Amino acid sequence: MSTGLGLVEVVKRYGDVVALDAVGLQVGPGRLLGFLGPNGAGKTTAMRAVFGLVDLDGGHVLWDGREVGLAERLRFGYMPEERGLYPRMALGEQLVYFGRLHGLGAADARAAASAWLQRLELGDRAGARVEELSHGNQQRAQLAVALLHRPELLVLDEPFAGLDPLAVRTLAEVLRDEAARGAAVLFSSHQLDLVQDVCEDVVIVDHGRVVATGHIDELRRRSRRRRIDLRVEGAPDGWLPDVGGVEPVGSANGALRLAAGRDVDPEQVLDAARRAGRVVEFGYGPPSLAELFLELVG
Repeated sequence: MSTGLGLVEVVKRYGDVVALDAVGLQVGPGRLLGFLGPNGAGKTTAMRAVFGLVDLDGGHVLWDGREVGLAERLRFGYMPEERGLYPRMALGEQLVYFGRLHGLGAADARAAASAWLQRLELGDRAGARVEELSHGNQQRAQLAVALLHRPELLVLDEPFAGLDPLAVRTLAEVLRDEAARGAAVLFSSHQLDLVQDVCEDVVIVDHGRVVATGHIDELRRRSRRRRIDLRVEGAPDGWLPDVGGVEPVGSANGALRLAAGRDVDPEQVLDAARRAGRVVEFGYGPPSLAELFLELVG
């Protein structure tokens, strides 16, 4: 029997629009799964389905192989893209309230609220109303609500959007710690370099269908393309290697980035570069997650 969260052949239609077209994914305890796709691909609809916030037209949402119900959802944590806190309620009081809704006793709810306020650097804002907090601090507060009751599953919809680098680092550390604790973690993000750094597994959806799923490194290796980073001193302006199957994709600070077919011999590119000037940098490997994403949905 599969453990953790499973979406099986999930279908959701809005009139003639198919938001989810037989979507499936699996995230087990202790795993971080990045849920990726362009805007409108169906990510938010799938996440809302986990919590029964949309009525599905087909498929199943499972936890440990059984249909998810209210008892399971009380053990889950959810951070929606559209924040759901009470704007005029004091932050500390609000966290205790949500902890009680998840079944914590009064003392445990207060202790958990205090601990997460400190962990997320909101300890001095416990008495502030949510509407008085900055955008980044409101996101931290929403995350604290999702974590108060030590959820078995954590579902986060665009948790990194709009955060400064320090807040991003804090949140990434929290997600890693939650997975290390044994929670299953599912989150969506458009910051693909961050996803590549934090996650091992991804699911990529486009137009409501899964177009790729698996371990990030394995998906990158299976790509039809390879990336080449090249810096050549003394090469003519606008120089490009005259090698079939190679095309430029960008340049920065004098370095050239190329995309090549998987069957292109990198030695041919290196030889062409040596004929053009002095090669001071040469890198070859599979595409980044961001490049793979563009290859699949671009």
